[in-house]
Amino acid sequence: MMTSPSDMVKDKTVLNIDSIRNDFPELLRMVHGVPLRYLDNAASTLKPKRVINTVSDFYAQSYSNIHRGVYLTSQEATQKYENVRTIVADFISAADPSEIIFTKGATEAINLVAATWGDKHINEGDEIIITTMEHHANIVPWQMLCEKKNATLKIIPIDDNGEIILEEYAKLLSEKTKLIACVYASNSLGTINPLTTIIAMAKNVGACVLVDGAQAIQHIPLNVQELNCDFFVFSGHKVYAPSGTGVLYGKKEILNSMPPYQTGGDMIRKVTFEKTTFAAVPARFEAGTPNIEGAIGLGAAIEYIRDLGIEEIGAYENMLLQYATEKLQQIPELNIIGKAHDKVAVISFTLGSVHPHDIGSMLDRKGIAVRAGHHCTQPLWERYGVTATTRASFAFYNTKEEIDALFEALHSVVKMFA
Repeated sequence: MMTSPSDMVKDKTVLNIDSIRNDFPELLRMVHGVPLRYLDNAASTLKPKRVINTVSDFYAQSYSNIHRGVYLTSQEATQKYENVRTIVADFISAADPSEIIFTKGATEAINLVAATWGDKHINEGDEIIITTMEHHANIVPWQMLCEKKNATLKIIPIDDNGEIILEEYAKLLSEKTKLIACVYASNSLGTINPLTTIIAMAKNVGACVLVDGAQAIQHIPLNVQELNCDFFVFSGHKVYAPSGTGVLYGKKEILNSMPPYQTGGDMIRKVTFEKTTFAAVPARFEAGTPNIEGAIGLGAAIEYIRDLGIEEIGAYENMLLQYATEKLQQIPELNIIGKAHDKVAVISFTLGSVHPHDIGSMLDRKGIAVRAGHHCTQPLWERYGVTATTRASFAFYNTKEEIDALFEALHSVVKMFA
């Protein structure tokens, strides 16, 4: 096996990784006769026992519909559900739990803002600005809104390292700018964007700001009040919580000014055949029976992360990122795309002329789970002149040994296609 300075990257974490790995049952399974090495955390994270047990216990002991029942189990379920709103608000330092809207994910949260705030405030001739590195979920809703309103969508360019060119961003801003929709950390490049600067520049022209935090909240300490963003979205399944859960944070005065997104039960104040009046936030945006157990699982996931420590998690994952970067750079045929100074633990790469799908399939036979494709960022890859990459992404339960296995497996791929 090749050696390099990467072997000198030290793990200074205070986390007990062996104990943490035992919290995740899926890490104990075998695939194709070998241990699973799960390196696709930017797509979705595995679930700890605390989350699994919390959801299971709710189904077994406390399940009832919420907000409507006067009987004990309904009251218990309602309290558990609403407690999560406070947990999330505390985790992101929102001013009030009512600023937390439960959704089925970041995608729905962005669409909610586009369909309500956007429909109300974007008019002909207005401009919306996004970045080159946005996920499709933070591109398509704004494209459709601009088409509907005859508004203009403008794109902030990035340099070869995958960093926003702030001078070009400044040139795009004007009195016509109504919204900046910006990813906090890129799911494909790993780039952590300079949000404080981006938001301050937006506020100088009176624009609102939506932050897609789906790839940041599990890695980076967050204070939405200090950021001064107007909206912040994230998905539960990327933060060790059940799928089909997510959050829209919005400043209370803005949320209260927005019309409903969906209508039905529990989002109304009064219904008559002549007129319906709507509830205040957050109920206004949570029509119908929600994913109760998913939200409760989200609360358990956030508490699990808080117990470990988000700073400790970030430090350990940064160590893994540095180790993996130095290790993979030893393979001459491998080209890492995305070399920003500040990154979350994501590495996208090409490997000579080998198609990413072939790489992914061959790694799978060795028990290594990575992502292969365009990662829902097709315009980004067009910027780099490629159609797809292989992506390895790390979480706090991953290890150097798993990265070593990835390194050796990629060497095998190179030899096979030599």
